[in-house]
Amino acid sequence: MEILEQYLGANYQATLVDWATTLVSALAVLIIGFWIANRLAAFVGKRLKKSGMDDTIRPFIMSLVSTGLKILVVLAAIGMFGVETASFIAILGAMAFAVGMALQGTLGHFASGVMLLFFRPYKVGDLVTIGGGETGTVEELAIFNTVLATLDNKRVMVPNGVVTSNIITNISGQGVIGVELTYGIGYNDSIDAAREAILAVGKACPWILDDPAQGVVVASHGDSSVNLATRPFCKSEHYWDTFFYMQENVKKEFDKRGISIPFPQTDVHLHKVA
Repeated sequence: MEILEQYLGANYQATLVDWATTLVSALAVLIIGFWIANRLAAFVGKRLKKSGMDDTIRPFIMSLVSTGLKILVVLAAIGMFGVETASFIAILGAMAFAVGMALQGTLGHFASGVMLLFFRPYKVGDLVTIGGGETGTVEELAIFNTVLATLDNKRVMVPNGVVTSNIITNISGQGVIGVELTYGIGYNDSIDAAREAILAVGKACPWILDDPAQGVVVASHGDSSVNLATRPFCKSEHYWDTFFYMQENVKKEFDKRGISIPFPQTDVHLHKVA
């Protein structure tokens, strides 16, 4: 009996040592494997950048490479414990199917991300309006969402499914853009004088291009104003600079020339009752 206990104890110790060794080896495989995966993904990213691939697709491919390599590392570590990787892959596939059914919306965002990469309605650096009204500069097109930097320096993450299900307006994608502006003047004011003032401000603006030339037309006759429309063109990156410059300086120029900008007013008439 004593000999049997000694034998079992020796076997238990040997099994524990083997298991501990395997565990340490598996952890080493995970740590080193993940490090190599990150390094390879970074290397792929550098090669893609040198090849001229833009910043829209490159992070997406790097993420796929990193994720795929890490899955292989995890399978290798599990195999060190004697687990049949084929069976594990089958179980993993079944789990992925179940999770996929539960996360249909998330998978939809992934599919939308692939569509955005394929059709390229915008790229990193473009000024866009997407997701039903979010306006900003594209910082990243990720697997599940698009990251925007808004004018007030907010970071907005719009799900890709929301992007593809709404109208996409690429404001700066053409390189040159027209800035839509409308100014109302009083019916007693001179249209020609107002046109001259708007064109003078446009000529002084440092970002407005000479070609195509800026024009000013009568857009509509409002309830209390004659509305003049103009569309000066500038480089895409100067859109907001041009917009704010025109808005401020046209008002100043109108003031100098005595041109009024109507605003809603209410006249109250009092009648004395005997």
